[in-house]
Amino acid sequence: MKIRTSVLVLGALVICGLDLTGLQTSPEAMASKILALETQWNTAYRRGDIAMMNSLLADDFIITDENGSTFSKPGYIAHNGDSSVHVEISDMSGLRVRMHGSTAVVTGAYHEKGTDKGKPHEYRDRFTDVWMNIKGRWQLIASHYGVPVKNP
Repeated sequence: MKIRTSVLVLGALVICGLDLTGLQTSPEAMASKILALETQWNTAYRRGDIAMMNSLLADDFIITDENGSTFSKPGYIAHNGDSSVHVEISDMSGLRVRMHGSTAVVTGAYHEKGTDKGKPHEYRDRFTDVWMNIKGRWQLIASHYGVPVKNP
């Protein structure tokens, strides 16, 4: 009888645990997780943190930057690991996350200021990032930055 009661109690705890897991993976919770990952990626970029970028970017990651250049994961990491690239400002605003199952699409505005090979640059862009849950881990699979067209 004690064993049967223990099994029932254990079963009830498992079911309650599953319910809690469901709450933790609500769209709002997932969107918060994705925004935290965006912040980590932005910080890693600004600091030139190659190890963090390597962990956040999927192996087949692709980015299109403000100039229309595209980089794969190794190319992007190499570019950002270049000691001649210095990012002073790297701010995101107006972020919005749209969840689609195991894929998240983030849009927002981006402002960057710094130097590249001694030449100053400043961008005010719009961006779209696509995150995917790959084997239980969220990774960035694609990113696109574009400079808004100015009205004549």
